[in-house]
Amino acid sequence: MNTTTLKSFAPDLAGRSLADAGWRNAGLGLLAVRFIQGFIYWGGGSRRFIYAPSKLDAWSGHNWMAHKFHTAMPGAILGMDKVIAYMLHHFVLLYAGVILFSAAELIAGLFLMLGLFTRASALVSVGFSVVLMLMFGWQGATCIDEWTMAACNLAMGTTLLLAGGGAYALDNVRLRRNPALAGRGWFRWTAGSLPLPLDDGRLRTLALALFAFVAVFDIGTYSYYRGSVVTPFHGGPVSPSKHHVSLSDGVLAADGSVRFHAYLDAGTPEAPSHIVDAALVEAGSGQMAEHWDTKTLTTLPKTAIVNDFDYQQFKPGPFGITAGIGAMATITLPPAGTPTLSAPNYVLKLTSANNHVFTLSLPAPH
Repeated sequence: MNTTTLKSFAPDLAGRSLADAGWRNAGLGLLAVRFIQGFIYWGGGSRRFIYAPSKLDAWSGHNWMAHKFHTAMPGAILGMDKVIAYMLHHFVLLYAGVILFSAAELIAGLFLMLGLFTRASALVSVGFSVVLMLMFGWQGATCIDEWTMAACNLAMGTTLLLAGGGAYALDNVRLRRNPALAGRGWFRWTAGSLPLPLDDGRLRTLALALFAFVAVFDIGTYSYYRGSVVTPFHGGPVSPSKHHVSLSDGVLAADGSVRFHAYLDAGTPEAPSHIVDAALVEAGSGQMAEHWDTKTLTTLPKTAIVNDFDYQQFKPGPFGITAGIGAMATITLPPAGTPTLSAPNYVLKLTSANNHVFTLSLPAPH
């Protein structure tokens, strides 16, 4: 049926579709899905704009959303870690991104609850789910909480994209007031009061393609993060519960000072990591050459730690050096006494409050 013919039958099509029992029942069945999908995203946006505005205040401290954004970096996949790092280094882009994302959540969530531009809003929620999965899907200390939410939202959004929101929706009100909308392609694709303007074969193809995408994306990311699909269960390439510090770029100076780069690249964002002890030992004998105890680490001057980012940071704390997940910094440990550095190679050992040891090989100074 061509566009002209479709428009001429639009009023009758609108009336028959809205009165169709099967379509009406499907809309009623999806009402809870549509409303809760909308509320999830409305809740995310409204918390920042209405109930906890400090999350959008870049000068308010740790509540600022950039800190949460930063915690995703260690386990983000498909290049999202580089996107996060780039945005963290460019405040204007970061701030605009947080505001726009929050506003889109608020508007799309509200529209889904109201059944207004239902399919377009559902498509936006699908995009949110994919992005959030790639960024935060690895997190969750006891189970992959962030993956579970994003996986369910992806399936819910895709369902609403196909089926629309045919019951108790403002899209229906608009259609009753203007039946000619039934013949408008943009309305059928963006709103949710009528079936998509596709014949049975094309609709089936679209539905199966979206099903395949959702199944592969959800199951594939689950397998990557935890296994338990074709491989045994595993803790994930990046642990969401056990803090880990990667050390690099170590330099041992003749006076005994040690400079190195540290990256807290695993663990839970719910609690910081604490480095409570540092030692320099000879690589061969294991004999200690220098030692920095908790008190020394606690009283390091601010100039001894140069952070890569303005958000999650390494800094002196009450229990040594403390850091939030995603923090990166170049740290300099001052000379501990007047050491004699006669061995050819040394190992720097950092010990956390949980007794985890992180090491870095250092050549003797020339």
